[in-house]
Amino acid sequence: MVQIPETGRQALDADLMREWAARGIDTLTRHRRGVDELNVYPVADSDTATNMVATLQAAFQGGTPGLGLEALLDEAAGRALLSARGNSGVILAQMLRGLADVWNADTVDAKGFAAGLRSATDAATGAVAVPQAGTILTVAESAASAAAKAAPFGLVSASRAAAEAAAEAVAATPGQLPALARAGVVDAGGLALALLLEALVETLTGSRPTGALDLLERHRVRAVEETEQVPRETGSEVYGYEVQYLLEANAGAASELRHRLTDLGDSVVIIGSRAARDVTTFNVHVHVNDIGAAIEAGIERGRVHRISVTRFDDTALDGTLAHADARMHAAPARRPAHATEPARALIVVTEAAGLREFLAGEGCRTATGATVGAELAAALADGADSAVVISDTEAASRTADRAVEAARADGHRAAAIFAVTPVQAVAAVAIHDPEREFDDDVAAMAETIRACRTGEVRTAPDGFTANVQGQAPAAFADAAGAARDLADRLCAEGAELLTVLPGAGSDPETVTALSHHVREAWPTVEIQQLPAADTEPLLLIGAE
Repeated sequence: MVQIPETGRQALDADLMREWAARGIDTLTRHRRGVDELNVYPVADSDTATNMVATLQAAFQGGTPGLGLEALLDEAAGRALLSARGNSGVILAQMLRGLADVWNADTVDAKGFAAGLRSATDAATGAVAVPQAGTILTVAESAASAAAKAAPFGLVSASRAAAEAAAEAVAATPGQLPALARAGVVDAGGLALALLLEALVETLTGSRPTGALDLLERHRVRAVEETEQVPRETGSEVYGYEVQYLLEANAGAASELRHRLTDLGDSVVIIGSRAARDVTTFNVHVHVNDIGAAIEAGIERGRVHRISVTRFDDTALDGTLAHADARMHAAPARRPAHATEPARALIVVTEAAGLREFLAGEGCRTATGATVGAELAAALADGADSAVVISDTEAASRTADRAVEAARADGHRAAAIFAVTPVQAVAAVAIHDPEREFDDDVAAMAETIRACRTGEVRTAPDGFTANVQGQAPAAFADAAGAARDLADRLCAEGAELLTVLPGAGSDPETVTALSHHVREAWPTVEIQQLPAADTEPLLLIGAE
């Protein structure tokens, strides 16, 4: 066992907080796969650590430099709220909010640390509609209680006590949660929290407890045949989708929504900014079957945006659990081969020949501004029961609008959607689902376009510029530096996927170097490249 010194840094300030966050991100990144493999509750989707890493990166990477502890945490909590991913990410974001509400000074001592853990635990527990023993909430409770008892002996003792208590609580989770016992694993979210607390001890003392790491290693060496595969936890077997969105509403409306979503599904977690009576922002998470009802429940109570829908795949493949994202980033959604109902036509109007070829290869109809009318008519003549036309330029959108109006006049159900850039059009295609209700499908694609942030690298007289929507452009001497800056800013805002569209004059080496940079600096962010276009900008990047 590693001996942890009794002495160390006894006050936590902004610099130490940044160091802890960086060490925590690094720790979870290195052990991400191992922790994810333990994930069987609330759904066996193998993404607990991945979501927590992404949430921490969004919270702390790319933030305002030079902030004091109070402002740093307030900003981090706000960024995490907007970018939290999955059940574990949402809970972690609320824990950051709890810390921010209490750590309102430039430094925090042992007593303040214990108070922060208590606030974080209470905030996270209050955000979960039905708290469950044997989860990250139980581990947080044990850590907070231990820190309070050890606080009189200093910050090092309090942090060490919290980390040790967390590891012990994780070890006990299989006895508290039947799903864990059946699978022969400990709780993944609780283990990730214990690893973060051990990272704090290392930040303060230079030495790291190994309780959580020992647990991870013991469970990782278990043979696959020794564990029973548990595709769902008890009580959640019938829910096939994870729905998450941001809601602009007041606290009363959020409370009403919590009750409504509890009726529709489970794993309901709603977190918000500082408790406020006025309009504020909430991050909503639920597992359901009726996607439309879950989204409509939010719309009835405020403004809903940044909608994310993930489909859980209940089929076991080669002894492992498969997880499918409804957005299907790698390729557009295709109509099932066994489908017998009339198809919904999806037509993308773009002048980029390479993009048309790429989308056509994925089973999507394409057209130019000059041919969209004929393509839409052909799709309807082929038996499509409805059609959606997505265009990526204003000129093409006007032509598409006229074609859709003509189709409607002939009694067909059709809609036109304007995507500002080609990467936003691809994002909309990726979330298209022909089995959804027509209006729901159109709304989902339109929302995806709005949520897809874009940036571009352009040539300038004295070098290159990196431009992100709503931000001042940054100047660089080389294209690779501009591309890295652009990717970092988009990823820091909580991106899960970067789609890169090289333009005229782009250097393949720059794109390759960008891919390497994203994989190293942002390991939870996927990156895909579209066929090169023959127009400016030099690089166009979309972030979802």
